[in-house]
Amino acid sequence: MAQQDTDQQHAGVLPVDDEGYVIDTEDCAEREAAWVERGTSRPITVVGNPVLHKECRDVTDFGPELQQLVADMFASQRTAEGVGLAANQIGVDLKVFVYDCPDDEGVRHAGVVCNPELVELPAEQRRLDDTNEGCLSVPTAYAPLARPDYAEVTGQDERGNPVKVRGTGYFARCLQHETDHLYGYLYIDRLSKRERKDALRQMAENEPRYPVVAND
Repeated sequence: MAQQDTDQQHAGVLPVDDEGYVIDTEDCAEREAAWVERGTSRPITVVGNPVLHKECRDVTDFGPELQQLVADMFASQRTAEGVGLAANQIGVDLKVFVYDCPDDEGVRHAGVVCNPELVELPAEQRRLDDTNEGCLSVPTAYAPLARPDYAEVTGQDERGNPVKVRGTGYFARCLQHETDHLYGYLYIDRLSKRERKDALRQMAENEPRYPVVAND
């Protein structure tokens, strides 16, 4: 891995490795805590709220308002004990997500992606994993969902610098899940009708452990 003072880093918030992918595994606890300290936890929007069911707007302004939003997102994510959070999950119509997520080897990843796009993988790289998936916007519900066990996302960091993020296993699922959110898709939208109905039943029968925005 390249160090923070490599030419590849440029003005990026995080260093990058020799292939240009962000090194998001260093100082995770300190970086996450710094964001949380500046942020205010907000309630989570849940399935049925219109902001979750449409494509969000591109981020074009990387100034103080975005920095505060990211801080609020990290604070909200911590309150809800989540591993990833998209802006529309706290009611904000912008393409940005934050993550603080382990991979299957237990390595912690933390970072911010604005305007994310999933990289289309060639068929030979698509090994599906049908692990259970959950969502802070569908509280207390879980269902198995097949997704590729490797994912790459391109976008920008919170200062507008180009970034590439890659992950395997649980972290790959997180990258796909959060990118889906910003294009108006919940994980239950990818389930069969029967599985979706069961997930909504689970949600209805249990109380979320964090504040949510009630749908009118």
